[in-house]
Amino acid sequence: MKRALLSILTLSLLLAGSAHADHHAGKVLKFKGGEGPGKGKKIVLVSGDEEYRSEESMPMLGKILSQTHGFDCVVVFSWDKEGKFIDPNHSQGLIGLSELNDADLMIIGTRFRQPVPEEAAHLTAFMNKGKPVIGIRTATHAFNGKGSFGDSISYGEWGRKILGEQWVSHHGKHKSQGGRSVVVEGKADHAVLNGVGEIFVPSDIYGVIHLTDQDEILLLGA
Repeated sequence: MKRALLSILTLSLLLAGSAHADHHAGKVLKFKGGEGPGKGKKIVLVSGDEEYRSEESMPMLGKILSQTHGFDCVVVFSWDKEGKFIDPNHSQGLIGLSELNDADLMIIGTRFRQPVPEEAAHLTAFMNKGKPVIGIRTATHAFNGKGSFGDSISYGEWGRKILGEQWVSHHGKHKSQGGRSVVVEGKADHAVLNGVGEIFVPSDIYGVIHLTDQDEILLLGA
């Protein structure tokens, strides 16, 4: 716990004095893309969960995507009530979703967030443009509470309606068993799996029950 808190506070200080500070007053972290297939494209990575440290992993992923693949990347965080430090435990603390206004892709790894209406409006506009979304881990239950995106998607429905699944179950014993990837037969040469080897994670895997014949499954978890 002390290590996690130290990491959060350290990152907060880096953001506050960062050369990447912008109109969000240092609340987002930006990585300028270099050369690569993503040059000229922008990805917004949205963190905010109290279990899996997405406030640490999203900056790492953003740096890889910018330096190795050329994308301009912006990381959005959940802040405390006063906006002084990054606080994954504050479910209403997302600041910087306006970065989605000119984004080409959103990668989201939040858990049970309740963004204020002003922030939620930017995500609603992004989805209304039909732009792509990649959800990781807790994104099946990315939002919760009484709010909504537009008139048709409540916070609690977002995972099911946008990603195709909601919170269902843990496959394996939570917080004690690990998981590994199993490539679906005939999918090893799929473009999405290019360069992907066997994946091992020191955690269990989420169960799903709402798959359809239109879903293309590339990896399973064991």
